Amino acid sequence: MATKTYAGVNVEVTEEGYLTDPTQWSKDIAAEIAKEEGIDLTDKHFEVFDYLRTQHEKGVQLTIRMVGKSGITDIKGLYTLFPGGPLKKSSRISGIPKPTSCV
Repeated sequence: MATKTYAGVNVEVTEEGYLTDPTQWSKDIAAEIAKEEGIDLTDKHFEVFDYLRTQHEKGVQLTIRMVGKSGITDIKGLYTLFPGGPLKKSSRISGIPKPTSCV
């Protein structure tokens, strides 16, 4: 485990940069992680984050298809919001663990 500083907060992260404690997440931390990924956040991004975090808290196994059927965005829209790995990037930025469906 490594420690990173986002928005002035020291957080523990995995080797791949996922927060180990989702309760440390904040919108400011999300903005800094997104900047590392080259993503400028919009309200739609935060809608996806809210959905992912809620589903994670319920213990749901996340998939791209599930997010695409959430009513927030379709799969194509998810790829537009998070190019080059939508579920991996959206999960990392939303402060939840890497989904098991991601390689």
